[in-house]
Amino acid sequence: MTLQLAPPPAIPAFNPDRLCQDLTGRGWSQQTITDTALLTALRDEAMTLWQEDELSRAGIGRATDHELVREIRRDKTRWFDGASPAQRGWLDFAESLRLQLNQRLALGLFSFEAHYAVYEPGGFYRRHLDSFRGARNRILSSVLYLNPGWHSRNGGLLRLYDESDDQAITDIVPEFGTFAVFLSEEIPHEVTPALAPRFSIAGWHRCNDLARAPALQTKVLPIAAV
Repeated sequence: MTLQLAPPPAIPAFNPDRLCQDLTGRGWSQQTITDTALLTALRDEAMTLWQEDELSRAGIGRATDHELVREIRRDKTRWFDGASPAQRGWLDFAESLRLQLNQRLALGLFSFEAHYAVYEPGGFYRRHLDSFRGARNRILSSVLYLNPGWHSRNGGLLRLYDESDDQAITDIVPEFGTFAVFLSEEIPHEVTPALAPRFSIAGWHRCNDLARAPALQTKVLPIAAV
């Protein structure tokens, strides 16, 4: 794949106040990113990687615990390395988001990782949490969707669950520009089977030590004084 040499697009606008209110009140938020130039560049790169077979089948766990379990997860991924303008644009957005959330909620977020995810027809991801066994350092999960004209009948919905009673909270349609953020250790979720190729970027803001983020020790995040 040939990388472009142009500078990354400008950072997209978002509503940090509403995002923080949603996270403190219910643990998840849904917004719309309207920067079509960046999103189009990201979608074009994801599609090219998929068409050129540059994606890997995703598994569960890390390092020696990593394994492919087709009964749980069927998608393909490619981790960001920041080598393209599109990737750098999204990483810049994630850094802006990190700074805004740390300022408002004192979360102690210090890093971000992301990958493209493609669900081919029949692809799914069973209900799970995003925190790994014994690690507890993924604090916020986010997903940006890159699918123009997607309809709920195409499946591939992000379904969020209430941890306390196992009831579905909401279904998020993976339409182009939809941006979902939720607490990695508090919100169980799944991807329902997709009926068409489904493109997204999954990301995680991380914190090395929960002791550095006392706001996370309570079930519902308090709003820190700014």
